[in-house]
Amino acid sequence: MSKLLHINSSVRGNGSLSRQLTGEFLNRWQATHPSDTISELDLAKNPVPHLTEQMMGAFFTPADKRTPEQAATVALSDNLVAQLLESDVIVIGSPMYNFSVSSTLKAWIDHVARVGLTFKYTETGPVGLVTGKKVYIFTSRGGVYSEGPAKGMDFHETYLRAVLGFLGITDIQFIHTEGVGMGEEATAKAVLASRTAIGDLLAA
Repeated sequence: MSKLLHINSSVRGNGSLSRQLTGEFLNRWQATHPSDTISELDLAKNPVPHLTEQMMGAFFTPADKRTPEQAATVALSDNLVAQLLESDVIVIGSPMYNFSVSSTLKAWIDHVARVGLTFKYTETGPVGLVTGKKVYIFTSRGGVYSEGPAKGMDFHETYLRAVLGFLGITDIQFIHTEGVGMGEEATAKAVLASRTAIGDLLAA
């Protein structure tokens, strides 16, 4: 039995393609893995607070030296880290906003990227501590950024690969739904390609 963590970061509701496709992926996953459990984290409905000076101070204060206020401040981050570490598979819905991730997904990353918990520094450099995970990331993009002239503006996949790799997660599969701002025909074609990709992934 595997534990899945499903993270949605789209600010949109029913009109969100990333929500739609992660939902379809997980429905098909459950059909073939009925004993697996799925935890939901909706960063639009329940946003993680952005970092503050007080939070950073609490993070870098040893647990046995934290004040009650600092302990309360760090509790959410500790819970998010534990949820990540307990998960075997992470499924992320991440639309592109201004060439990168949503601010809510960035805030979640800021809470789970914790020295001593999800990575550590050694004499030879940083080492990620979040290993043995599989990540599926479903994006939606108005333009085409995986190839062509706009590829240089893709700070979306490149950022997620870099930061997750820093934490020790390297088994990452991206399913891009691109060109959805280029008309209905382009959107339909992109969604069909993503659904085909889902079928191929789950058949593997």
